[in-house]
Amino acid sequence: MKAVGLSRYLPIVDPASLEDVDLPDPGAPQGQDVLVSVQAVSVNPVDTKLRAPRPGEERQPKVLGFDAAGIVVAVGPEATAFEAGDEVYYAGDVTRPGCNAQLQLVDERLIGRKPATLDFAEAAALPLTTLTAWELLFQRMPFQLDGKRHCGRSLLVIGGAGGVGSMAIQLGRHAGFTVIATASREETRSWCRQMGADHVIDHRQPLAPQLQALGIAQVDAALNLADTDHYWQQLGQLLAPQGHVGLVVEPKGELHIGDPYKAKCIGIHWEFMFARARFRTADMVEQHRILTRAASLIDAGELRTTLTRRLGPITAANLREAHALLESGRTIGKLALEGWD
Repeated sequence: MKAVGLSRYLPIVDPASLEDVDLPDPGAPQGQDVLVSVQAVSVNPVDTKLRAPRPGEERQPKVLGFDAAGIVVAVGPEATAFEAGDEVYYAGDVTRPGCNAQLQLVDERLIGRKPATLDFAEAAALPLTTLTAWELLFQRMPFQLDGKRHCGRSLLVIGGAGGVGSMAIQLGRHAGFTVIATASREETRSWCRQMGADHVIDHRQPLAPQLQALGIAQVDAALNLADTDHYWQQLGQLLAPQGHVGLVVEPKGELHIGDPYKAKCIGIHWEFMFARARFRTADMVEQHRILTRAASLIDAGELRTTLTRRLGPITAANLREAHALLESGRTIGKLALEGWD
């Protein structure tokens, strides 16, 4: 099968950082695995981090990639949720080969049926970011998606124009929050408004004066999707007593988790979308349920894809371009590649 792999960890400008390769097919699915014919993939910051330059070589080409949409071609003997011909989307498993290959084995508990109203590229843009935002807001943090139960509460999303931020804005708005997103350029500010943000402020400037200008003295919840260290002190001051902060980025140094966090009893919540698959938790099937529910909301017009750019077929050259764009820090929404050259 065709695939894109890496053998050495090199800067993305090096043509050898990602290369077109031919690999053996993964074989027949076993257990609860399904075999998927990959039709489209998206790229996330985790891809660039796993590919980042460092010493060492791989004996066999390593296949990266997590976000994918495709067609089921075979199912394992214990798989019951899917059958051959089903169109699916998923974010995969960090402990197994990735989706930058024509065929991939994936546990059915991590897969959802592709939204019927989206094409493969539009669907591939969604799984990792949707799961991250959904798990953080509605499973790690004590909030609920339905019923507009959080009307009157405020949610601050730092890094609103990124992939996770784009979904967090939509999900927060759906749950009834007043959503304040951060963005620093006119095009990213516009994108956050398109996603449903009620207000957009500049994360390059102190946050408190901008919120006060909006009549918001404190926020009930905040998602720091950009820089855990940089905003830690500001968020401690901005969060309301018994508020909640959600984090996805590993801090560079030690964080002081005492006052004001302790004095206010602020909940601190970590999200790592691959935790369930990595540790084979008993509730792995939650990701299947989330993706299934998200697909129904998309088909109902309640949520939308965050795809902003198609980079052509799945080739090493196009994936190198996608990695370079992500590493520039200036992407909006999600990038996708579709089809095989």
